Parts: sequence; structure tokens; C-alpha cells
Amino acid sequence: MSVTPNEKEATAVATELPHTDSLSYTEKDGKSDDIDGKQTVDVESLSVTDEDVGSTIIQKDEDVAVEVISVEDDPELPAFTFRAVFLGIGLSAFTSVLSTIYTFKPQNATVSQLFCLIIAYVLGTAMHSIMPSTGFWRYLNPGPFNIKEHTVIVIMASTASTVAIAMEIIAALDLFYNIKLNAAIAIFQIFASQMIGYGIAGLLRTFLVYPTYAFYPNYISVVNLLQSLHFGGVLNHKKRRYFWIVFAAIFFWEWIPQYPFPLLTAISVICLADNGRHKFVRNLFGAGSSNEGIGLFSFSTSWTLISQGTPLVWPWRTQFNSFLGMAIGYITLTLAYYNNAFDGRNLVWMSTALFDSQGGSYNQTAILTPENTVDPSKLASVGLPRYTTTYVISQMCYNFGLGAAIVHVFLWHWSDLKKAFGGMRFLKSSQDIDDPHYQQMKKYKEVPQWWYLLLFVASLAIGIGCSYNHGEWLLPAWSVILFTFISSVLAVCLGFIAATTGFQIQIKHAMHILSAFVHPGKPVAVMYVNLYGNSTAYQTLAMLQDLKLGQYTKIPPRITFAAQLAGSIIGSIFNYTMMISIVSNNREALIDPIGTRIWSGWIIQGYNSSSVAMGALGKELFAYGKPYYLIAFAIFIGLIFPVPFWVVHKLARKDSLLARGAEYIITPVVALYVGWLPYSVNGQWWSCLVIGYMSQVWARSHRPKWFKKYNYLTSAALDGGSQVILFILSFAVFGASGNAIDFPNWWGNPANLSVDRCALTD
Repeated sequence: MSVTPNEKEATAVATELPHTDSLSYTEKDGKSDDIDGKQTVDVESLSVTDEDVGSTIIQKDEDVAVEVISVEDDPELPAFTFRAVFLGIGLSAFTSVLSTIYTFKPQNATVSQLFCLIIAYVLGTAMHSIMPSTGFWRYLNPGPFNIKEHTVIVIMASTASTVAIAMEIIAALDLFYNIKLNAAIAIFQIFASQMIGYGIAGLLRTFLVYPTYAFYPNYISVVNLLQSLHFGGVLNHKKRRYFWIVFAAIFFWEWIPQYPFPLLTAISVICLADNGRHKFVRNLFGAGSSNEGIGLFSFSTSWTLISQGTPLVWPWRTQFNSFLGMAIGYITLTLAYYNNAFDGRNLVWMSTALFDSQGGSYNQTAILTPENTVDPSKLASVGLPRYTTTYVISQMCYNFGLGAAIVHVFLWHWSDLKKAFGGMRFLKSSQDIDDPHYQQMKKYKEVPQWWYLLLFVASLAIGIGCSYNHGEWLLPAWSVILFTFISSVLAVCLGFIAATTGFQIQIKHAMHILSAFVHPGKPVAVMYVNLYGNSTAYQTLAMLQDLKLGQYTKIPPRITFAAQLAGSIIGSIFNYTMMISIVSNNREALIDPIGTRIWSGWIIQGYNSSSVAMGALGKELFAYGKPYYLIAFAIFIGLIFPVPFWVVHKLARKDSLLARGAEYIITPVVALYVGWLPYSVNGQWWSCLVIGYMSQVWARSHRPKWFKKYNYLTSAALDGGSQVILFILSFAVFGASGNAIDFPNWWGNPANLSVDRCALTD
């Protein structure tokens, strides 16, 4: 595979980095390490000082992968150890159970990778300290807890903690259609749906893992933390101390805005002045409560919310485009609603629910037959459902973004696509890619492409077999193949955008609409399409990121392969068993649209509502000339968005402001963020703007040494500390343990106003 000029430049930078070629290291057992005739580095004893960090300004976004992250590797560090297996299995079981419980809770909480990383570090270092290390025990405790076994545990646990869409679909079938799958079929279905994405991810390694441009910004802070925790030297000692100080500071701060003083999650001077008198003020400036408003000029001090914008991690180009989209969104959403676009003026401002002609909740069961198909006479009596104006625009923007993403990648990155796929090069395991991290990985045995191809084919076959239940197809075999193919193609485009910008574009709305036309009047089939049309791309992106994490930390590829498989198997088993237990014991609460303070089926209900709206009424709502046909056609309209900017860039004088400006615009990101705001709370975005500018523009340009040493570590510490305290609060006071404890009302936690003191939602 030939190398792009960008890759050569990145490699040149890596070879000149003071922190990679000015490193001193100690020898093991008084001997120099030599593998394949080459000297190896004991990375656990790297002695790095402040002077080893260069003061050059990082010019290209992808250069952080070689400027911030060390490329050094010690091949003798064991990755497959007793500690890695024991803690990997234990944490995989724990995180999969915990994430399944969260799925059925009113709180929107997740088990993050950083949470897994910190728990694994505490337990791993404890095992090293407690267990003997002489005699037989040296095989179980071979030395200090190292970066490679730590990463293996993180990959296993984070893979298991990702709740499979298949589990949520199986729960919806049980709750709303009384379709109960055999336990073995259900577990194999969960596992197969994940492994289809894994097989595709492996086949895309040469394009979306190995090269320097595929640097996955969201993972820079994770790798930076891993290296800071395990590498030696004065600088890394200072970085560890800095990490724990910031971690402790946010840990003790975050509970204040989250629990006793929620006004601090969305500080709006305009809401404070209005004090709940005007709905227009709430709609435009409110942001503290769910579905309250779109948060213009609202600031947050809660890192749990601010971290949604990843301001310390995303390149400024990505952030700029997202803020540009939001700015357009403030205008578009407000004008559309108050001008009665899509006949939504008499509905609430923000909601994803279905409404009837009078603005009340839509009774979707009243239009279905016992076989879950539409009864035309009942539909004529009840009428068609309606969406809020803001939700219609949001769905359109998601589909605009998907269409724009496809063309954006083909126009701007055709040369990279051609290099990867021309002559079927992507099927070759060994590639000539001049990336410093990849070059270090060439000493290890690679996973052959045929392993991934076999995994993909076998998983697809299992998925098809598990879609046949008690004499009928939940989803026909041809449809499984069709939507897997569509999702695989989309994964190439979406994966490239995620790898280079950190931003992931969702395709669920597009898949819902497409499945409604492929399977009209069949809500179960439409819901099942999520397994192959949505889950495949989602799992592909997740697995690609873990493969890149393995490359950054120099995990032998075959061990990474095994870790991901093990995490998926453990997650599938515990996902299903925990789900069955919860559904069996809390069926009424999970079916209830409101739920209880302890259990809620809101995520599962979302799948059911979409399947009814799209599957039963797709043609009545989204066909040309119908009320919401623009949602479906937005995909095709979005194909046009990148073209004008690409043409301007090609025709304008090279390096002119016009050419550089056209290249700077990422149309899929802008398009999607126009409709990003009509969900949940929005008090954090203006804080993200300030923090993102100070980090990725000011600090990167004016404090380059601090930026390289501490910027991404700061992000990891803030994320880690806030996630740990949120985990504790979830069980202590937010109801995850079965008993929610509300904080008493006061000015900073008002009873008759939203938390930012705007008017309550309707």
C-alpha cells in the first residue's frame, strides 16, 4: 500500500520527537533486550523529563497521535496473564450486568471505558501488591501491573459493557409482542449481531486502523492516561500526580451540580431574569430540564454534561463545525416552530413521542390487529400520529448528515479509498503503511484477514438462523443480507469520519424509514432490522476503535482479537440473563409509558414506538406527498451538501482564504448539529465552546508543551472523576438501588420551575 504525503509527514515528525528519541531506559536483569536482532525498550522504566517534550506547535490534527502518545514498545511485557484473564472476565461480567440494569432505569447512565480503566488499574495494582511473586506465584504475578494487560482488561470489559441492540430488541419482543425467544437462540443472536460488525471492522483495518490519519481523537486521552499510569520517569510521575489531583477535584465538585444545586448544570441569566413567566424564553433559552429548551446562552459547570461535547479532545475543526450547525439550529428550530411548520405549533416544543390530532399521546395499540398489523378501519377512526416540529427537523438533519457523509468521504478522500480498496488491497493482512505505531506492531503475528472474513460469514449465517422462530421469520434471510450489506457500506464512510474527526453519525432514522418501505405494515420486521441495519455499523465503529487502542498500546493483534471475542461472549450471556430477570419481575412497570422511580422501559418503548410508526404507518407518513415525506427524502438531499464546498475548493486559488474555508467545512457534521438540540438537556454547549477554544486553539498554539503533556490527561481525569461520582450517586440517591432520595427544594433546586428557573415544561 502506498503512503500519502500526510502519512510521511507524520512519520517524519515522530522520528524527530524529543520524547521518543531522547528517552533513557534501564536494562532488565543487567542485559540488553534483543528480539529479532533489535534492541527493545523497557517502557515501564522510561525516564522522561519535561525537557523531553518538544515546544513545536501541533499543526495537523492527526499529529497528536505521535506528538502526545509515545510510540515506544517493550515486546517482553506480558499481555496475556492470569491478572488479565481474571480481572478481564470479572469486570466483563460486572460491567455487562451493570449496563443492562442501567438500560431499564429512568436515569440515562452508561458504563464508560474510563470507568473500566480506573477500576482495572486499582484492582490490578492491588493484585500485584497482595499476591506473592516467588516460586509458583511468579506465573500468576509476573511483575508490576503493566500497560498491556491493563489494556486487554479494558478492551474486554468495555466490549462487554456495550449493551447489545439485540438484547433491547429481544426485550421489546417479549414485552410488547409476547414473542419469547429460546435462551440459546437469544444469546447466539446477541453474539452474532456483534460479531458481524467485528468481522467488518477487521476487514477495514488497512483503511481505518493502521494509517496515521485514522487517529480516533476520543481515544488519545485514554492512551495518554494509560501511558502516564504505567511509564516511568519524572514527567510521568508528575502526570500521575496531576491526574489524581484533577480526578479528586472533579469527584468532590460534580456531586454539587448533580444533586443539591442543579441550577449549576444550566446557568442562564435570561432564565433567572424571566423567572418562569414566558414560554418563549423557556423554549429558546431554557436548558436545565429534559426537553425544556435549546439553551441559547446557557452555561454549565457540570462536567458530566460538558463532556458530551468532548471539548478537550475533539479537534477544533470538528467543534467549529458542530457549533456552526447549532447556530443555524437556533434560528431554524425557532422559526419553524413559531411559523407552524409541519403543523406542529399546537404541540409541545420538544418531544420525541407520537401525538394525536388533539395534541395528546397517540394510542398506537388502538390501530393494530391482534397480529400486530394495521387495521384500516381503526386507523381511519383514530387518525395518523403527529410529530413535534423540532423532532421532524431533527430527523431530517440526521438524514441530511448521512447523505452528506457518503458524498463527503468520496469527494474529499477518494485517494485514500482508492489506495485501500484498489486491487482488493484491504484483503491483505500485511501492508506497507508508514505509521510509527503500525511499524512497531509489525514484530507481532498479525490476524489474517481470512479470520475476520470467516467470522463475518459464520456470524451472518448464525444471525439468519436465529431470525427464524417457531415456524416464522422474524426477519427474512434476504432482508438480513440486504441490510447487513447496506450497513457495511455505510460503515466505511461513517468510520472514516469517526477516525478523523471523533464524530459518529447515527443511521437509525434512515434505517427505520428504509425498513418501513421494505417491510410495509410489519412492525416486528422493522424493529428487527435494527440488528443488521443499525447495529452492524455501530458495532463496526466500536470494534475499530478498540483495534486502534490495541495498536496505540502495542497489544499483539491476536490477543486483541481474543479479548474482543471474550468480552462479546461474556457480555452476550450476562446481557441476556440479566434482561430476562428484570423483564420477568418488572413487566408492568416496563410496559407503563411513565414507569416507576426504580424501573422504566423508556429505551425499549422507543424501539416499539418506532417500529409501529415506521413499520405500520411508514407509507402513510413518509411516502412522497405525505405529512413527513421530507424526512425520507432528506437522505438524497443531503448528498448535494458537500458538492458546492468541494467545487469552490477546487476552483479557488490554492491556499486562498476561500479554498481553505471551503475545505474546513465538514457538511455532515454541520447538517446533523442543526437538529442536535431537540433532546434532553442543553445547558452545556456554550461552556463547551469556551473550553474547546481555550484548549484546541489557544493552548495548542500558545502553550504547546502544556497541551502535549496535560491537555488530554486533563480530559481523562475530569471524565473519570465525574463518572465515578455519578456511578455512586446513581445507587445512593438516584434510584438505581431501588430507592430514590430527592434533595429538598430550595432556590437552587426549585419545585415549581425548571432547574434553571425558566418555566416548567408543558
